[in-house]
Amino acid sequence: MNFRQLGSSGIEVSEISLGSWLTYSGGVEQQQAEACVKAAFEAGINFIDTANVYGRGAAESLLGEVLSGYERSSYVLATKVFFPMSGTDMGLSKAQIHKQIDASLLRLRTDYVDLYQCHRYDSSTPLEETMQALSEVVQAGKARHIGFSEWPVEQIEASLELSESERWVSSQPQYSMLWRAPEAQVIPLCESEGISQIVWSPLGQGVLTGKYSPGEQPPADSRAASESMSGFIDRLMDDRVLEAVQRLKPVAEHAGLSMAQLALAWVLRQSNVASAIVGASRPEQVYANASASGITLDEQTLAAIDDALRDVIVR
Repeated sequence: MNFRQLGSSGIEVSEISLGSWLTYSGGVEQQQAEACVKAAFEAGINFIDTANVYGRGAAESLLGEVLSGYERSSYVLATKVFFPMSGTDMGLSKAQIHKQIDASLLRLRTDYVDLYQCHRYDSSTPLEETMQALSEVVQAGKARHIGFSEWPVEQIEASLELSESERWVSSQPQYSMLWRAPEAQVIPLCESEGISQIVWSPLGQGVLTGKYSPGEQPPADSRAASESMSGFIDRLMDDRVLEAVQRLKPVAEHAGLSMAQLALAWVLRQSNVASAIVGASRPEQVYANASASGITLDEQTLAAIDDALRDVIVR
């Protein structure tokens, strides 16, 4: 496993990280989740990402239980705040940030997280209030660093102008061979400000592994076939997208790679990406994804990827 620096933090994170969005919030049984976390440590993964809203605390609680068996300094732990935890608990107000960090730490069974992220931008709370609250969380030792996910570029820029506030070290956008929107503005801005990307859905929710064929029912054990995990995959299951992904198979074969390795190596070719977050419901998926670390794609392969996907890329 190779490691990269997380922004200006000095923290080294594994190029592949373990996420918990749909899987450990109720998508898989606890025994499977425990096996995946164990596999992650065995594969050299040190970075684990979650959020308070995943299963309304369920993912954090599960990870808190599983990670309690590991030395705290052996892993980098990230969680998030913003989405509703109840009818009244939501957003990035000072009161909510302080309330939710304490609740997250209790579920995670730890005194601190390495990275506390704003899951989205809160237009109903003054930016200055949010940044002050985040700074207070860091000053209290409850988080080592802060990050954001899917913030508009204008708000990122505005937050960077608040010189008294804690500085961001990470951005968490959706980014993959199919979804390249961050390349236009977010990545260039972050590069200039010492902010790394930790990207979600680098495998297009599994679509980029090639497991789904156009015009066919998804495999019974796949995310697309799961009632609890398929809610966000519809756009990617369009036949035009699936047909384009099938054109990647010979590209991967020529490079001597699996489809997953190809997709993850493509994301990691971007130097501003510190880590690619993968979900896993089985240990073998963890090992397979971890094997993408350190792979370099040549220009011919990159051009072939662009040619195969040219009609379905979102920029």
